[in-house]
Amino acid sequence: MKVSKRGAIAPFMAMDVMRAANEREAKGHSLVHMEVGQPSDPAPKKVIEAAKRALETHAIGYTEALGLGELRQRIAKFYGDHYGVTVDPAQVVVTTGSSSGFILAFAAAFDSGDRVAMACPGYPAYRHILSVLDIEVVPIPVGPETHWQVLAETLDALKTPIDGLIVANPGNPTGSMMTKSQLHDVAAWCENHDVRLISDEIYHGICFGEPAATAANRAEHAVVINSFSKYYGMTGWRIGWMIVPKDLARSVECLHQNLSICAPTLSQLAALSAFDCAQELDARVARYAANREILLTELPKAGFDRLAPSDGAFYLYADVSHLTEHSPDLCQDLLVNAGIAVTPGIDFDPVDGHRFIRFSFAASTDRIVEAVNRLKKWKKS
Repeated sequence: MKVSKRGAIAPFMAMDVMRAANEREAKGHSLVHMEVGQPSDPAPKKVIEAAKRALETHAIGYTEALGLGELRQRIAKFYGDHYGVTVDPAQVVVTTGSSSGFILAFAAAFDSGDRVAMACPGYPAYRHILSVLDIEVVPIPVGPETHWQVLAETLDALKTPIDGLIVANPGNPTGSMMTKSQLHDVAAWCENHDVRLISDEIYHGICFGEPAATAANRAEHAVVINSFSKYYGMTGWRIGWMIVPKDLARSVECLHQNLSICAPTLSQLAALSAFDCAQELDARVARYAANREILLTELPKAGFDRLAPSDGAFYLYADVSHLTEHSPDLCQDLLVNAGIAVTPGIDFDPVDGHRFIRFSFAASTDRIVEAVNRLKKWKKS
C-alpha cells in the first residue's frame, strides 16, 4: 500500500528527546527536563478559573473559523496597550497554537516551488512544514557576527531570490533578539523586494533587557504569529493567534475552515483572561531570568562556556565542539549518565548543528540547580 512521501520529513528531535526521557522516567530513572520549551507552571489562575466557568455555562461548540469575536478584539486591544500599534480585529485569526498559524501562513502565502528564507540555526518546524508544502527552504547561516539574527545587510548579500522570509524575535534556539531598528530595516527590505515577511513573536514577554518589537504595522504585507503557550504558560491548551494582512485574510479563513474548523473553543474562552495575569506571569519571567543567571554562571564550570546571547525566550545554545564531534551522542550521554534531557543542535541546524546543543531553562529554579549539579558531577566522571 502506498505511503505518502510527505511523512518522510525529519523528526522534531526535541519531541523525540522528550519521549526518550519520559520512557526513562517511567522505568524509575530520575530526569531533569531541559529539552523542550515548556514552562513548568500551569496556566495562570484566572485562566483556569475562566475555563471552569466556561464548562459550566457554555456548550463549547464551534466558533467562527477566525475565532471568538471577543477574543479577537481583546488581542487587537493588546497591541494598542502593549506596543502602541493599531490592529484591526478583522486582521486577527485565533489558531490552534502557533503551529497552526505557521501552516496557515505558509499555505496561504506561498506556492509549490517558492523559496522561503530562514535563519540557520532556527526552529525546525519551519523547515519541515515548508518541505511538506513543497516550498524550498533557503537557509541563511547566522552567528555571533550578526547576533544570531537575519539582518537587512544579510539579505542584501543573498545570491538566491526569495519569496518569503521567516524571522523569530526572540529566536529559537539562541534566544537572540533584533533591535527595533533592525526589525524595521528587515521589514522595509521585504516590502521593497516583494518578499512576504513572517514574524514569529511567540516568545514576546520573555525578555531580559529591552522588550521585543513587533512587526505588526511595520510592513503592509507581513504576517505576525504569536501564542498563548510561552509567556502565558498555556502550551497544552493549543491556542495562538495571527495578525494577517488584508490580501491574505480570506485565504487564511478558508484554509482554517477546512483544516481545523476553529481553534479549541474552551481554550479561546479561557484565553480571554490571560491578558489580566501580567503580575503572575511577570513573576515567572523573573524566575526565568534567575534560571538564566544560574546557568550563565555554572555551565562554564561544567565545560559549557561557549554560549549564544539569550536575550529572550528560555534557551541557551551552546557550542560543544570541544566536547564532541556529534551532538546527538553527547545528548544521549547526558540523558543516560547525568539524567539530563537536552536537545541536539542538528534539530535546528542540519549543517553545523552537530557542534551545538540547546538547554531550556523554563523549569523551576530548584530543577535548574539540580541540573547544574548533575552536569558538574558528569564532567568529573
